[in-house]
Amino acid sequence: MNIDLPASWHNVLADELKQPYFEKLQQFVDVERREHTVFPPEPDVFNALKLTPYEQVNVLILGQDPYHDDNQAHGLAFSVRPGIKPPPSLANIYRELNSDIGCRAPNNGYLVPWAEQGVLLLNAVLTVRAHQPASHKGKGWETFTDAVIRAVNAKDSPVVFVLWGAYAHKKLGFIDTSRHTVVKSAHPSPLSAKNGFFGSRPFSQINAALEAAGKTPIDWQIPNI
Repeated sequence: MNIDLPASWHNVLADELKQPYFEKLQQFVDVERREHTVFPPEPDVFNALKLTPYEQVNVLILGQDPYHDDNQAHGLAFSVRPGIKPPPSLANIYRELNSDIGCRAPNNGYLVPWAEQGVLLLNAVLTVRAHQPASHKGKGWETFTDAVIRAVNAKDSPVVFVLWGAYAHKKLGFIDTSRHTVVKSAHPSPLSAKNGFFGSRPFSQINAALEAAGKTPIDWQIPNI
């Protein structure tokens, strides 16, 4: 596995990359790639960190597992490549975005414009075997991404942490809520969106917290491609 991290993240995660668990994780992913199709493609695994340098992180949205169908995953939580129909969770995010702040649903699910504005779209697990959800769960990725969350928590500048669903809520213990803002609700998946995601208005809450910290709000409108 090629560990292609930008310098800003390499500096804060250098110790993590030397840990025995991370070496085992690399070996596991390498074997998986030799024997199976693994998503996302290797150059895209660390895209969330590449597109949102450490010093630019103002918002962290936590996902769980990469999309496991063909041509979907490209290293950003909830995002899919151009030309791929937005999956149900992302469609629900767009629906809430519209009712919250009036953004229209775009013709794509490519969330790179958010990442480029300082929204770290981090999955807890960064790889998956094709068509087998959660197949790389418990192999070490969670330890690594917990270190990413702790590194973001250590920033002097206030960050908005967005925790959707019970899995994400478990990460609350890593966050100093006296310095940072937490926006939490049910997950946007079809299984739970009606039980507390719809109507939670996360996007206006995020922007209000950013403005209160003297930061530029996020332009949440994803452009058509």
